[in-house]
Amino acid sequence: MTYSFQLTQLKAEHSSSVAGCKVAFSAMASPCEVLFDNDDLTQVLELGLLAQQEAQRIERKFSRYRDDNLVYAINHSQGKAISLDEETAGLMDFCYQIYELSEGSFDISSGLLRQAWHFDGSDNIPTDAQVEQLLPNIGLDKAIWHPPLFTLPAGMEIDLGGIGKEYAVDKVFELIQQRYSGAFLVNFGGDIRVHGPRSDGSAWSVGIEGADAERTVKQTTVKLLSGGLATSGDSKRFLLKDGIRYSHILNPKTGYPVVGAPRSITTVAATCIQAGILSSLALMKGNAAEEFLHQQSIQHWSIR
Repeated sequence: MTYSFQLTQLKAEHSSSVAGCKVAFSAMASPCEVLFDNDDLTQVLELGLLAQQEAQRIERKFSRYRDDNLVYAINHSQGKAISLDEETAGLMDFCYQIYELSEGSFDISSGLLRQAWHFDGSDNIPTDAQVEQLLPNIGLDKAIWHPPLFTLPAGMEIDLGGIGKEYAVDKVFELIQQRYSGAFLVNFGGDIRVHGPRSDGSAWSVGIEGADAERTVKQTTVKLLSGGLATSGDSKRFLLKDGIRYSHILNPKTGYPVVGAPRSITTVAATCIQAGILSSLALMKGNAAEEFLHQQSIQHWSIR
């Protein structure tokens, strides 16, 4: 028998795929779910509501698509210093750390390139001039970060979308872990973090799916007792012209797609945001993506 409740678009029910219960909702333009190794629907619904509220809080606070949050204020500051709250300052510190470690490959100021590149599957390739005119306004090193004050030059903008969903997964995970000691899995559109083992001692089974260059769908099942998992790739966002496929993975320093990268890379790390950064940085390595992950001793799966 299946039981379900509906509350502010949040659904809690006994899971049909695994033992226990799950809650489901939408946030950050993705289907979100939390699976619990627990048959207490009342407790699951309470925890699920907390998860939904936290995910929506993060989306409201950091989405670049809104005009009523701090990201909007930063992007429209016209070179004036903006004081960041403790949470946003922590994220900014993290972004600068990854920017430096990646030698500029991970850059939250590179979102401006979307003005030239529209990855809709067409053959609409921007001109060199269209790309080059954006480059002077890209580069996190051009901003000034003296915590808690952040100064972004006029014409530049930041976009936290590259880490937003993974960050939300980790925050929801931490929130639930403070209130629930059993096994559970947080899944926001394929960005995942798990807490285990389950009550029978088993790991969570996570499915990975992607298409290779011949569009053949490949599936893999990963067993996780703990940690985060994230996938980065261009199987759905690309341009195709004269037989050349242009990936949506852009190099912030050149403004052009990275050449030779796998269709997708899935990585496992201690947290979801770490897994997401590793998979993204690997793609930026192009043909050397797998070698980079091997050197870091990172468990991963790639599809070419």
